[in-house]
Amino acid sequence: MVDNMTKVLDNAVSLMKKLTDVGLTLLALGVVLQVLFGATAVPFMPVDVIGSVVAVTNQLGSEGLVGLVAVWVLASLYNRK
Repeated sequence: MVDNMTKVLDNAVSLMKKLTDVGLTLLALGVVLQVLFGATAVPFMPVDVIGSVVAVTNQLGSEGLVGLVAVWVLASLYNRK
């Protein structure tokens, strides 16, 4: 019973990591496409990706130490193997 639960949790964690990788890849693709073609020239990305990234960065930066700690926690969770 415990072994089955461990396998289910491992599969769930693996799926979440893969979804995170896909999200980061799409984010990077959006940034590159907006740099190359401009914000309005990419029809399948109706969101201003660079503007959103800048807004999040500004918000974290305005929080000072709390923002830095939040970035550090997120980065350490993502890089954890």
